Amino acid sequence: MGSPESSTSRGGTAIPSYVMAMSGSLGGLVEACCLQPIDVIKTRLQLDSRARREYRGIRHCGSTIVQQEGMRALWKGLTPFATHLTLKYTLRMGSNALFQSALADAQTGKLSVTARLAAGFGAGVLEAVAIVTPFEVVKIRLQQQRNVVRELVKYQGPVHCAATIAREEGLRGLWAGVAPTILRNGTNQAVMFSAKNYCDKLLWKKHDGDAVTLLPWQSMVSGFLAGFAGPIATGPFDVVKTRLMAQTRGLRGGDAQYRGMMHAITRIYADEGLFALWKGLLPRLMRIPPGQAIMWAVADQVTGLYNRRIEMSESKALSHSSSVYL
Repeated sequence: MGSPESSTSRGGTAIPSYVMAMSGSLGGLVEACCLQPIDVIKTRLQLDSRARREYRGIRHCGSTIVQQEGMRALWKGLTPFATHLTLKYTLRMGSNALFQSALADAQTGKLSVTARLAAGFGAGVLEAVAIVTPFEVVKIRLQQQRNVVRELVKYQGPVHCAATIAREEGLRGLWAGVAPTILRNGTNQAVMFSAKNYCDKLLWKKHDGDAVTLLPWQSMVSGFLAGFAGPIATGPFDVVKTRLMAQTRGLRGGDAQYRGMMHAITRIYADEGLFALWKGLLPRLMRIPPGQAIMWAVADQVTGLYNRRIEMSESKALSHSSSVYL
């Protein structure tokens, strides 16, 4: 569908935020299972510094992981990744619906471009703080482990990883890199929701509130195109977020390589050059646009199913009312 919060049935009934949340959760689960290997490769490339270069590119990185750690290693961190994507999309779609409803024009119910961007940014900030940061910290710590033998790795699984971080680094350790994550997710969602709505209008003449359900392939095309802008705009935030989340520190702070977001940006730029701030961009572009295509294909069908059920209920009610008068 176009904008989740403003989608309505032909009878004028707005799609509830819980339906949008459900559509996002199902879409996120399917996306995670399909695209986890690309996320693992992206993380390894972002952690591959010039001082100890190990991978020569995406294909070499993937083949090296398989040769040294086995095929299953490409799905390392799947449990926290799938859980966090499911929760993230639930919160993102539901909160975006609420934000857009609150920011819509009181008279016409329409959204300005600024309001749509603000709603998306708000949804991104909320998901970054509540869900994305702690889950990605755990996911990245699991993904950076290289040893094949389970007994020799520091983190034995998602729960053990989270507990170990909390014990050794304090609860704040689970929110390492929260600032760049907020900027990344806020900007991503502001752009993504607006771009998806624009693509629906431009390509398929799909407008807010018309209750038209796009075909899955149409949703995938719109979602795929909408997924390109965010990664390009937020590349430095994503690299810095990964570096901050990957480094460990003691309860007293320790000698961390990066002291915060701005220090990390300046240090990476000075040590590795400007383009290092966009490391992992290609695998992000290989993951996010297809991920958005998958997610929106599922989400649009869920909201379309809700619309059809509402229409059937309205038709039955109208038929019953007519039969009473007859």
